[in-house]
Amino acid sequence: MADIVITSPEEDKLKKELEAKNDVYSMRLKRYLAMPDLSRTPGSPLAEIVARASKVESLKGFDVIKVSEIIPTNIMFDLFNMPPGHPARSKSDTYYVNEKNVLRTHDTVFWYYYLNNPDIKKRIANKETLGAICYGKVYRKDEIDARHMNVFHQFGGWLIAPDEKKTITPEDLKKALSEVATSVFGNINFRFYDHNFPYTDPSFEMEAEIGGNWVEMVGSGMVRKTVLSNLGLEGYHGWAFGFGLERLAIASMELPDIRLLWSEDPRVKKQLKLGQKFVEVSKYPPAVRDISFIVNNDFVPNDYFDFVRELAPGLVEQVELLDKYENAEKFGPDKISYAYRITYRSLERTLTSEEIDQVHKKLEGMTAKTFGATVR
Repeated sequence: MADIVITSPEEDKLKKELEAKNDVYSMRLKRYLAMPDLSRTPGSPLAEIVARASKVESLKGFDVIKVSEIIPTNIMFDLFNMPPGHPARSKSDTYYVNEKNVLRTHDTVFWYYYLNNPDIKKRIANKETLGAICYGKVYRKDEIDARHMNVFHQFGGWLIAPDEKKTITPEDLKKALSEVATSVFGNINFRFYDHNFPYTDPSFEMEAEIGGNWVEMVGSGMVRKTVLSNLGLEGYHGWAFGFGLERLAIASMELPDIRLLWSEDPRVKKQLKLGQKFVEVSKYPPAVRDISFIVNNDFVPNDYFDFVRELAPGLVEQVELLDKYENAEKFGPDKISYAYRITYRSLERTLTSEEIDQVHKKLEGMTAKTFGATVR
């Protein structure tokens, strides 16, 4: 297995040119390119899907290739049976960096870079069977809703062999995809039906039964000989597939919104585990306030949690004990200082700063009155 990283001086040049631009469109492209690659982010369920899929029997020993995010249009489209006029080339669907370069719209483009790698060319000359996977961000102008974003992630793979040495069949492909589905979802029902893709023929879509519903999972098929010819390869055949990592993650966790996969909210992140149903949290922003006070040493810290919640019903999401500190010389004998952090968040509306300040001021007063505390 080889790890292949494609570098592009042209991409570096285009990114530098983008950095110098401040128009709205260029700022948008820069923002998208700067977004993290969740398929390579530790702890992300997308990275977990990659790890599981990469280990299945049918993909063992496959090379891993990482390609550029800015791709020339002749490579992105022309080589993959998407000539001028094809809908995928439309500026309403694709992010153009300039007239000749676009943000990567599909991961299948790795075929070109893989076959042009010097080491792979040597292996082709030796008539070797080749397998590779590629994953990462792709970019498409799409409707933004609970299931779609214009920046998302794909995982693709292919297996090709010399015609004279080995026969690779659609059944081999379906076996590989069945293994991938099982690695993510466990033992589930899945099925295949005929489909149509520009670079495979015959082509298949795979569906899995999740929660009683059939969900589209993977596009796949036998690599078109014409596409291999476009890429300069003759005398080989094989299969290929590609799928959106978000689609599988959403199905596995029953996520209500794709944006949750990008969340930095710890309440969200701790729930993002494959196979674990997501429990929705408030969509409204939190407001955080701290309170510290000195009380008698017979104060029971856990009692304060309920006290705070009862004082502001429906507005307190979390109460966290930050610090407990004893200093007889500073606070007096039998006195202890406590510090708490209060996270306010309504499930129904956005709380204003003025409203939170008023509630927190009341909390300070009632803490002093109820516990005989000195608020610091």
